[in-house]
Amino acid sequence: MISLAGRDILHSWSRFVLTGFGLGLLIGVTLTMAGVYRGMVDDARALLNNSGADLWVVQKDTLGPYAEPSSLRDDVYRVLLGLPGVARAANVTYLTMQVRHGDSDLRAMVVGFEPGQPGQPEYLLAGRQVTRSHYEAVADEKTGLRPGDTIRIRRHDFRVVGLTRRMVSSGGDPMIFIPLKDAQEAQFLKDNDAILNERARTAANPALNRPGVPGLLEAVQAAQNASRSVNAVLVQVAPGTPPESVGAGIRRWKHLQAYTRDQMEEILVAKLIATSARQIAMFLVILAVVSAAIVAFIIYTMTLGKLREIAVLKLIGTRNRTIAGMILQQALGLGVIGFLVGKTAATLWAPVFPKYVLLEPGDAARGFVVVMVICTLASTLAIRAALRIDPATAIGG
Repeated sequence: MISLAGRDILHSWSRFVLTGFGLGLLIGVTLTMAGVYRGMVDDARALLNNSGADLWVVQKDTLGPYAEPSSLRDDVYRVLLGLPGVARAANVTYLTMQVRHGDSDLRAMVVGFEPGQPGQPEYLLAGRQVTRSHYEAVADEKTGLRPGDTIRIRRHDFRVVGLTRRMVSSGGDPMIFIPLKDAQEAQFLKDNDAILNERARTAANPALNRPGVPGLLEAVQAAQNASRSVNAVLVQVAPGTPPESVGAGIRRWKHLQAYTRDQMEEILVAKLIATSARQIAMFLVILAVVSAAIVAFIIYTMTLGKLREIAVLKLIGTRNRTIAGMILQQALGLGVIGFLVGKTAATLWAPVFPKYVLLEPGDAARGFVVVMVICTLASTLAIRAALRIDPATAIGG
């Protein structure tokens, strides 16, 4: 039996290959969109893993330092260290901002941490950890910085002494780690003009500048200019201690909010990236519809171009099931070519994306099944047209 699908593909192979290539680019975009979502989830988990914390203690009635503003006094960690089951506790600040490097700006999450405590980068690719209390930084490699580079954060210059990897915020911004005191100053202190204005207002206030109380004005101004706030306290519990039991005690007795890793992951995935996930899902649906339309159109066009051949097959007694199978083979062949092109394209361009793209084998397998289903459904229009052909057409004028 003559293979109608094979003969037609050989007869118009250039059109078939070009169509498969165009379909493959759409499939590649679809796989990449799924990889972007997987990358966002993986970034969120990497953020939690890199913190090294079992509990995130934040301001009461807030969702934590990654989802919304949180402010705590920097002496809270001492209270937490005295609780049963707490092994380590350390202050940390997070601030997403523009960092100046030479003549350009780069967007990064600036992390203030205490060396040797939770929140410090777990490993380095190059250089060393921060050892001084001021003006040193460790940067993620995605910043494009190198050891020895100088960056400007607010009013001060910092020297990059080390590089790390996969230290990114939930939004994919690379992290820059600086000493906690420097980060507090960058996040919470006012600029010079604002400080001068505040000092003038304080000096003009009779209640704060009493002639008979020497040193009062200076003490008030010093308190105003001191930065005593942090965004969160990272807590590590003792081995064998359930984090939730420690967190429950913190929430009940210390009037603070405490989140376990599972709870924080739920906040990051279900709340922070939920809108992005819905947008990606809409794009996936649109791309699937467009892919189905392309396959349906090209297969239908090819079928209309061989009406007489199909009529001849019917005239010699070929069953409808055989004719439908030939057209289906053509549609599935187009899908296989498209998927191979799409998978190859997604693998090649994923590393150059600004955001992390995670291509999982399971997504590729599911994508292949979806492509085959789409091609099968798209071929039904051409199959219906072929089955309606009158065998008399083969001998007609």
